[in-house]
Amino acid sequence: MSGNLGTQPAPISSQHFARDDDWPVFRKPLFREPLFHEPWEAQVFALAHSLKERGVFSASEWAAALGAEIKKAQAAGDPDTGATYYRHWLAALEGLVAAKGLADAQKIAHTREAWRRACARTPHGAPIVLQPGDFGD
Repeated sequence: MSGNLGTQPAPISSQHFARDDDWPVFRKPLFREPLFHEPWEAQVFALAHSLKERGVFSASEWAAALGAEIKKAQAAGDPDTGATYYRHWLAALEGLVAAKGLADAQKIAHTREAWRRACARTPHGAPIVLQPGDFGD
């Protein structure tokens, strides 16, 4: 068997999770690599968990929204390697936030575009800072 074992996922079983109202709580590392590869991934995880804990949506609503986003991505050709997993979390979270009336979908899209502009102008390694011009107003 060849390959880099340091990046291969370990088998997942129910022993990896403790359930808190149907929300997974990790007991031990699932993979031989970090659970989050970028800070924003941890942030979207924490935000989704926090909104669920506050009753904005249920674990069932979250599972349905995330599942729908993953299926949509797979239908569009996502190779389902795990590299885009938290993009699905973000899309599901944006959809639920809009559906629950916390922010409208147009405002979310407008803010996403502002972040895209800010990222495009920021040199690699420098902090990304939103500026008024990023919103194109």
